[in-house]
Amino acid sequence: MARPCHRPAAEESGLAEAGHGGYGAAMPEPLDTIVFDLDGTLVDTAGDLTASLNHALAALGRPPVPPDSVRAMVGQGARKLLERGLAASGDVTAELVEAGVAPFLNHYGANIAVHSRPFEAVEPVLDRLADEGWRLAICTNKPEMLARQLVEALGWAGRFGALLGADSRPWRKPDPRHLLDTVAEAGGRQALFVGDSRTDALTALAAGVPLVLVGFGYSTEPVDTLGADHVIDHFDALLPAIGHIQARFTA
Repeated sequence: MARPCHRPAAEESGLAEAGHGGYGAAMPEPLDTIVFDLDGTLVDTAGDLTASLNHALAALGRPPVPPDSVRAMVGQGARKLLERGLAASGDVTAELVEAGVAPFLNHYGANIAVHSRPFEAVEPVLDRLADEGWRLAICTNKPEMLARQLVEALGWAGRFGALLGADSRPWRKPDPRHLLDTVAEAGGRQALFVGDSRTDALTALAAGVPLVLVGFGYSTEPVDTLGADHVIDHFDALLPAIGHIQARFTA
């Protein structure tokens, strides 16, 4: 199901002021590119992130964090995940976070797709979009090397015209340049962004890009309060959501 989310919700959430001028505003170029967030949007990575976080916490002498809690910690990179994981059981210091980075990244790189799987209907929808001629890209706050490793492990090499990670540029989401650079890298001119979080919402709105948020990702707050043009509860609802956005933004 795709649910349109009108601009008053964005204003109430404090996200609208960076936006693209309101739902239904005409775009200067026709949409030609769809950019996706990765974790929590295309792929359910919570199981492997949980295992790697708990590996790092054990190395730091801290107890494990349950998977359901980790889902709410994902979204702003490894250091933020470690910071939140440490906070679940005690004090957090910059030194502890840095000490956990290497064990986390090493374990995750060696076990990146043990449990991670695409969300239901992702692959047939990506196939359909490619058949329709859309440029497809990924903009993620996961380090680029790990993002590419995950994409390849899932058999997705060649699906995306661009993939920019947290370390691909001097800036990262929610800086809109991260998203706009991804569009340019894919050879696109005007994009739609698909994500799952406040960070993704801030990025799209600041970039002036139409936004679809998924309701099954890792957001810690209701996504229909974040100013998206549409919220979808299943990935097969993305196609009609895109159709609605195209119709409204080219009117």
